[in-house]
Amino acid sequence: MKRLSLLAVVLFIFSIPNFSQESKVRINHEGKNFQMLKHAWKAQWITHPTASTLDYGVFHFRKSFELAGPPEEFLIHISADNRYRLFVNGRYVTYGPSIGDIDHYRYESIDISEYLHTGKNVITTEVVNFGEYRRAAQQTFQTAFILQAECKNDPHLNIDTGASPWKVLKNRAYSSIPFTTDSLGAYYAAGPGERIDASLYPWGWKGVDFDDSHWQDPKAGTVEFAVGRGFLYGSTWFLVPREIPLMEEHEERFHRIVRTSGLENISSFITGDKPGTVPPNSRVTILLDHKYHTTGFPELKFSKGKDATIKVTYSEALFLPWSSDELRKVGHYDAIDRKRDRNNVEGKYIEGYYDLIIPDGGADRRFRPLSRKTFRYIQFDIQTSDEELVIDDYFNIYAGYPFEEKASFSSEDEQLHEIWDAAWRTLVNSSEEQFFDPYFEQLQYIGDTRIEALVSIYVSGDDRLMRKAIQQFDDSRLPNGLTQSRYPSYIVQVIPPYSLLWIGMIHDYYMYRNDDEFVRRFIPGMKTVLDWFAERVDSSGMATSLEWWNFTDWSKGFSNGIPPGADDGYSANINLQFLTALQHSVEILEHFNFNSDAERYSALGHRIQASVLKNCYNPEKRLIAETPDKKVYSQHTNIWGILSNTIPEEEQAEAMQVLLNDSSLIQATIYFKFYLFRALQKC
Repeated sequence: MKRLSLLAVVLFIFSIPNFSQESKVRINHEGKNFQMLKHAWKAQWITHPTASTLDYGVFHFRKSFELAGPPEEFLIHISADNRYRLFVNGRYVTYGPSIGDIDHYRYESIDISEYLHTGKNVITTEVVNFGEYRRAAQQTFQTAFILQAECKNDPHLNIDTGASPWKVLKNRAYSSIPFTTDSLGAYYAAGPGERIDASLYPWGWKGVDFDDSHWQDPKAGTVEFAVGRGFLYGSTWFLVPREIPLMEEHEERFHRIVRTSGLENISSFITGDKPGTVPPNSRVTILLDHKYHTTGFPELKFSKGKDATIKVTYSEALFLPWSSDELRKVGHYDAIDRKRDRNNVEGKYIEGYYDLIIPDGGADRRFRPLSRKTFRYIQFDIQTSDEELVIDDYFNIYAGYPFEEKASFSSEDEQLHEIWDAAWRTLVNSSEEQFFDPYFEQLQYIGDTRIEALVSIYVSGDDRLMRKAIQQFDDSRLPNGLTQSRYPSYIVQVIPPYSLLWIGMIHDYYMYRNDDEFVRRFIPGMKTVLDWFAERVDSSGMATSLEWWNFTDWSKGFSNGIPPGADDGYSANINLQFLTALQHSVEILEHFNFNSDAERYSALGHRIQASVLKNCYNPEKRLIAETPDKKVYSQHTNIWGILSNTIPEEEQAEAMQVLLNDSSLIQATIYFKFYLFRALQKC
């Protein structure tokens, strides 16, 4: 019997029937009348006529039009490369597109009728291409923008890009601040910061009455016609509808000012009640504490301060100096723990990515970063020139996936309540258009995502982000049959055990949802993963000499996270992961009556299980060794032994006692303790 989640789920279907950008013709049509081709849009991709479409740049698009009356419905379909922010009549609407790859490029469908009125209206969009240093998750072809509209009151109104006149301007106020792994002291792939010179900014550009007569006419994109998947001819972006809801956005206030230098008191501006002033010709530092970890788009409102410099640094924690006596070695690579108690700020300083703002002396200026920031602490380093700087307000606009905390937890131990709250905050701050590490990488890894997806459906009942992740990992599959370890990403990384965990994700969904149509579509991909490993099983009955990065956990004893024997011998750990994936797959295949495949994979699983027991099991220790020489043992391999029932069920409780008490075993990190707890459930 399949287990069913106790949490009710209302499946959100983010689609509109009979989209006008899709032809009613559902078969390929002869000729080149693109409106009659499958999934052809009426609108076209447009871009700036002279600026580089490959390099960093911020571009503003405007379209003015008249309405005879308030529309009952005004549906737009919109996308951009890399990212956009949409405004209607000066009011912010949303941002996008939902992250995807070039072959599955998302668009949003939004009813903007509530933002429109009788008379003159304007739609404005900020499009940014982050260029060479864009985040690794961002796949791109060129700077481009597309919008197609349907007005229910006036079906003849045409404001589609490429089919009606728009205006475009490159905003020369912006330049890129590249960050690298070397500059931030950890692997970094989350994109650049920005420098903005307010004297070059076209203030008021979102307004209805803004004069855009000096703006340029956009040109068509290199491949201007817009299509969906299944299009008859070749294209660039294959557009597919967004399948998750728009992000939740709300205002958050900072908790306190931790310390200042160069200034006695400026605390009032974080409440929004009263501006703070930095005197002329001053050098000032202001450290803010948000009290807890968060993510989003912090907004700075400021006035005056011509030719000042405002550096805004964002960090999840403060750091002890390298010379401090409090440093100690921890972790898988003898890392230095320089954060310690994150509430304690004494003797610590800030490190992290940053933005730079150069005020122009004007009033009521506003800066909102182009890309997401993650932080608990933010520091202003300000140097004023001959004019005082007025900080009118500063707050965060939280942005994240709209998970609702439906499950509850109760205990007499108050500390467990605090752990629950911290764990849930970790999940929601790591969930946007995908599951990700929100600070350093912003990449969706299979290993983390499987756990996050399970937490999300248990606590919220919402499986839409889980479904998207499963689909995207299927989209990532390479010609050799394996998934990529993280996706979307323009930097290809392959971790073969993560492909096995992807099968585990599909099995998780299968167990908690009655959704055969969704699960069935991944059977071909599951088989290509299994067959890649099966081809490497030799006469011993174990897979051997595995290519790529066979990462399992950042544990001491696993060189670069790789269990012994995985690269150049026989790894019981990897083989038991393979066995577990075979067992999950057989269950799914039998459900869909793929009996021949199920029998083949079941037989292979029994063969691997027997070989691991024969070659790696130590009856004296009652544990499975990492390799046939039986010199090294880990919690991980024996956890897989329990989960796959390779360790006999009657011996699992005793084996678990050894796992928990024998400190000589290679120990699981917090990431892998998820599987430790699952094994404990079996015992």
